[in-house]
Amino acid sequence: MIRFIPKDETFFTMFSEIANNLILGARILVDLFDHYERIDQKAAEIKRIEHVGDQLTHSVLTKLNQTFITPFDREDIHRLASSLDDVLDLMNAAAERITMYKITEPPAAAAGLSKLILLQCEELGRAVSHLRKNGDVLARCVEIKRFENEADTKSREAIASLFDREKDPITLIKCKELLEVLETATDKAEDAANVLETVVLKNT
Repeated sequence: MIRFIPKDETFFTMFSEIANNLILGARILVDLFDHYERIDQKAAEIKRIEHVGDQLTHSVLTKLNQTFITPFDREDIHRLASSLDDVLDLMNAAAERITMYKITEPPAAAAGLSKLILLQCEELGRAVSHLRKNGDVLARCVEIKRFENEADTKSREAIASLFDREKDPITLIKCKELLEVLETATDKAEDAANVLETVVLKNT
């Protein structure tokens, strides 16, 4: 059984807020690719959510500097906050690529990758909430890593397909970078899962 001492739940609440904001951003990213319209508006909303994420992360780090005794290792609190923020940063980077590069037709795999990111974010939300109740965090982490493996395969196949069929080198470069940014977001979600595993193992 995992025991966190002392029973100050402030950090757990803050991480839940970060995770919920992360899920919100992922849902809009999925909607962007599923309904490829009002692109600038959706990209702006993801950017707004990313700013909220930055503020929430800053609040955790400020709280960390003000707290003498933390519910788990200070280094792990910092790493968890940073890795969750990285996922949202990459989602925002993907949305920015679309508007910056004026991508009129993203590769079909982009929608699939965005859905895997959302699934990972939902599992991160569950894992963070389970930390508070000593729940089954490790099972959530396994799922997050499984989704990352699936995203890695999907991304490689999509990029290979781009090189086979795309004749315009500029379009190829734009779409390849978009896919790589999305895949990197899934890597960052896996990094967050690794931190959660570390927290659990240290406190078992």
